[in-house]
Amino acid sequence: MSTTAELQKQKIAISRTKMQGKRRLKNRIALFLSLLTMLFGLFWLAWILYSTLTKGVSGLSLQLFTESTPPPNSTEGGLANAIVGSGLFVFWSTVIGTPLGILAGIYLAEYGKESPLAGVTRFINDILLSAPSIVVGLFIYSIVVMNTGHFSGWAGVLSLALLQIPIIVRTTENMLKLVPNSLREAAYALGTPKWKIILSITLKSSVSGIITGVLLAIARIAGETAPLLFTALSNQFYNTDLSNPTASLPVIIFNFAMSAFSSWQQLAWAGVLLITVFVLLLNILARVIFAKKQRG
Repeated sequence: MSTTAELQKQKIAISRTKMQGKRRLKNRIALFLSLLTMLFGLFWLAWILYSTLTKGVSGLSLQLFTESTPPPNSTEGGLANAIVGSGLFVFWSTVIGTPLGILAGIYLAEYGKESPLAGVTRFINDILLSAPSIVVGLFIYSIVVMNTGHFSGWAGVLSLALLQIPIIVRTTENMLKLVPNSLREAAYALGTPKWKIILSITLKSSVSGIITGVLLAIARIAGETAPLLFTALSNQFYNTDLSNPTASLPVIIFNFAMSAFSSWQQLAWAGVLLITVFVLLLNILARVIFAKKQRG
């Protein structure tokens, strides 16, 4: 009997050793493929950044920030009108989209936990999150540009705000849900009304995460081209009146990069570098804020 038991133990040990060997092999293969995929992605990212830096730096000059876009085949000119236009688009779309997104996120997290309307809102928000930006541009074109009869900067602002809102809604809802319910219950026990709990406790506890979401939403729209092509179009001259067609960096980059003039192509690469640096700084700022929240 003892011999039989020992043989069974040996068989079990051998089978376990084989199983562990197979698991180690599978783990090594998966790790190798993961590293290979990471290196493949980093290779293309490094190539893109290298091309952006080498070709974009050569186009940097004082004229880039002080002069408007030049006429064809001109050696002078800059991107001042496009930089100002992009700044106006980002500012006003954030002013419009941020309050709406935060309020919708508050409703979903605090008031609409079991409401059918909340489920529909989440579903629509998920669709907007995954919707191509060109679809949003065509939507604003059909309801604003076609009805007004002309392109305008405000139409571009609305299209970019629609792209921002779903990101802010999702971030706000998730951040508010991370606040422990014990804080709300303690405030309720003291007789605090719900609106004051939201303002003084839940929003205050998740403000860093919400700001991070807003920054990521700004980075999302900074380089959008398709919505602006259908709404704001472009303008060769310096313009701050958003009721008229307004220039922007993404549209100018698109137009200049497709041209046959080397001076325009150089300005396009300089614009690409500006947008890349802007988005990079926003992502770094968002990570710093989120890291401070986690340490706090």
